[in-house]
Amino acid sequence: MRVLVLGGTTEARALYGLLEARTGRFQATVSLAGATRAPVLPALDVRIGGFGGMAGLRAWLETHGIEAVIDATHPFAAQISGNAVQACTQAGVPLLRVERPGWTPSAGDDWTLVPDMQAAACALGTVPRRVLLTVGRKDLLPFATMDRHDWLLRSVDRPDSALLPPGARVLQARGPFDEAAEETLLRTERIDVIVTKNSGGMATAGKLVAARRLGVAVIMVARPVLAPAPAPVVPDATAAMAWLDALHDHGASTLRDV
Repeated sequence: MRVLVLGGTTEARALYGLLEARTGRFQATVSLAGATRAPVLPALDVRIGGFGGMAGLRAWLETHGIEAVIDATHPFAAQISGNAVQACTQAGVPLLRVERPGWTPSAGDDWTLVPDMQAAACALGTVPRRVLLTVGRKDLLPFATMDRHDWLLRSVDRPDSALLPPGARVLQARGPFDEAAEETLLRTERIDVIVTKNSGGMATAGKLVAARRLGVAVIMVARPVLAPAPAPVVPDATAAMAWLDALHDHGASTLRDV
């Protein structure tokens, strides 16, 4: 069965491993957006870059005879997820969305929930603060002119210097990050507020546990609201693999009617 995985997340990487063990059953292609300069590549066919919008994705599915698509992109990758819904619907290809549950505040957390990056920048206020910014290098523009704060930006790749907040220091690192290391970082850097996106998952949740222990505030950017999709949603790679196995064994027509 020819499968396209829209990947790049922790859940996607777990799925790659499961698919690598089933090469006689599935012929999988992994598509990466190319946002990360040195991605960890699986031992599967890999394509990097966009499809050219929804129409390009639909054409690619039809040209390559794709029989199933798994959208395991980041919870904030709203555009590609929307394109996948439309392309798969028009091409008649079964689609599954792998979406890790979001984080929720616990007792002792000091969270400010905001709808977007601009609101996150405003929520920092006018009093100088020591900020750990973990929003990704594509979301820095709202912070780029804010010179009152002391910034530590953590990113897999170093951002364009023109997008960095004034005086920002860059810590290049790739998760997962454990709780003890995160607590050490917050203490050493004397961080008093974290700005982050509600990505969910365990790989980067350590900073939230550390913030709770140390009384560090968190400004949490909500996930974008996706249009309702005519596709099932599962939380992890194991469930995605079970869906693929069922699709393989029982046929696409059965799954489309579920």
